[in-house]
Amino acid sequence: MKLVRKYIERDRSGYLVLYPEQLEDMWHVYNLISVGDQLKATTIRRVQNESATGSVESHRVRTTLTITVETIDFDSQAGILRIKGRNIVENKYVKLNAYHTIDLELNRNFTLIKPEWDIISLERVEEACDITKQADVAAVVLQEGLANLCLVTQNMTLVRQRIEQSIPRKRRGSVTNHEKNLTETTQQGLQKFYEQVMQAIIRHVNFDIVKVIILASPGFTKDQLFEFIYAEAVKNDDKVLMENKSKFMLIHCSSGHKHALQEVLQDPVVQNQLADTKYAQEMTTLDKFFKMLNEDPDRAFYGWNHVNKAEERAAVGTLMLSDELFRSADIQTRRKYIRLVESVRSHGGKALVFSSLHVSGEQLNQLGGVASILNFPLPDIEDEDEEEGDGGNNAQGVNAD
Repeated sequence: MKLVRKYIERDRSGYLVLYPEQLEDMWHVYNLISVGDQLKATTIRRVQNESATGSVESHRVRTTLTITVETIDFDSQAGILRIKGRNIVENKYVKLNAYHTIDLELNRNFTLIKPEWDIISLERVEEACDITKQADVAAVVLQEGLANLCLVTQNMTLVRQRIEQSIPRKRRGSVTNHEKNLTETTQQGLQKFYEQVMQAIIRHVNFDIVKVIILASPGFTKDQLFEFIYAEAVKNDDKVLMENKSKFMLIHCSSGHKHALQEVLQDPVVQNQLADTKYAQEMTTLDKFFKMLNEDPDRAFYGWNHVNKAEERAAVGTLMLSDELFRSADIQTRRKYIRLVESVRSHGGKALVFSSLHVSGEQLNQLGGVASILNFPLPDIEDEDEEEGDGGNNAQGVNAD
């Protein structure tokens, strides 16, 4: 995304002119726009004209509207961001206060006007406009007859294609020599399956951007797929596949379902390869939190009440927050989490905003969207809850909000 123009007053009100260039930019914009903001963008409006004879003609015109945002819908798979609100600037095609829906488009400027540009919003703009932070990963998690091709970016995990193929069962006793004991029909089924997966990789993976292509499966399925891909590449003289052979990484996982991607990205070999990516940092931090929760629970808390109490004592070393918290329509809810981020950083702690479109973000949302690793133990926080008699946010609870 490009930042075309920026104007922010001392009271933090102001506007940015932004130019989205790719799908992930729409995810950033979705997280930037809040109910009550003002959006100025070009849009298509259907206009009806009545002639002197009474006949009505309908045609579509492109015009520029400024609306006050009321609803925001985002289709992450299609990358469509639809904003609905009332028109607040006089326009010859749209009456004042008339409702209109704007579909934000790639490669087209828009202006976002906010009453307050907080630190989280400004950091997201900086991240979106920093091309060095784009470190995409492709992953195929598969088992015989099932494969999920995923694209893992800084902020999103997208299943680009799900492949299902019926594979005839192997003969009984085929446990020692996988290849030799496959029936002819089973072998044909697997070849067809591997062909579909290979074509999906060619179709959806941009080898100029993607740094790593992970093939993960139980058993030897990943190895057989890799061998098939490069046998076909040699046979068809596919230079793109052959030149990118070093980008492929073969990793074990428990199944071919999407959730297996989490264990793949926790593999030390993968984490070393992706050490500079935001997603790898999220996975490592969340894994550290769960280990701390088991081994030293007085240094790991989640839910607003406990985390806030820990921060009041300057104990939070690492704060984890879901981006869903900052999309709240309640301004006060959003502000309290922003204050929490600012407080943690003022004490020298780290604050990470997890993407809800990653598996790590989904896990954090199950904990209420906020968790923390403390610099020192605070065993008395739970005792305070018992004294207060609320019983609603303990170490086994969720966000009381």
